[in-house]
Amino acid sequence: MVGEGVMHECLQSDDVEEVLIINRRPSGYNHPKLKEIIHENFFHLSAIEQQLKGYNACYFCLGVSSVGMSKDDYYKFTYELTLNFAQTVLKYNKEMTFCYVSGSGTDSSEKSNLNWARVKGKTENEILRMGFKQAYMFRPGFILPTPGLKNTLGGYKYLGWLFPVLKVIAPGTACTLKEIGDAMINVTKKNFGKKILEVKNIKEAARMFAE
Repeated sequence: MVGEGVMHECLQSDDVEEVLIINRRPSGYNHPKLKEIIHENFFHLSAIEQQLKGYNACYFCLGVSSVGMSKDDYYKFTYELTLNFAQTVLKYNKEMTFCYVSGSGTDSSEKSNLNWARVKGKTENEILRMGFKQAYMFRPGFILPTPGLKNTLGGYKYLGWLFPVLKVIAPGTACTLKEIGDAMINVTKKNFGKKILEVKNIKEAARMFAE
């Protein structure tokens, strides 16, 4: 859901010349600025890595839920998969900005009682140490989907009424999918300062170039 929303904002932006998406299955989207690679195994990228050259940014929105998953599998598909992809794109794009979507509650100290929070924190920490020109960790909470997109998660379809309530009683817990996409584009254009973006920071970054 997040990846589709970010792609949507990139395709609408005059600041984005080209968008490359890497999927396991065809997205069904066609756009003059859009290129797509279908690749099933993100642990083995040698077959496509030459096609990853020449990009200013990577917006890494791939993720899995820890619900019903063993600790070993969650570590593999969160930490190991992400780091493998990040190392590959960095090898070919030394001036790249890397944006990683983790989530609200991620623990940078890696000491949380929650396994997912420790693993996400470890993943964030490693990306920040890798040597990207810029790296930003996005920690959204509740996300209001962009109307009309294909991959809105079922729960979000029925909980949209919560968004205006949360904006009033807990503004630091909710943002729109458009704000996430706009924020990623904006921090690529200009250093935001903070490397870990909680919800309030995502909103600030989304407004950086607003008139």
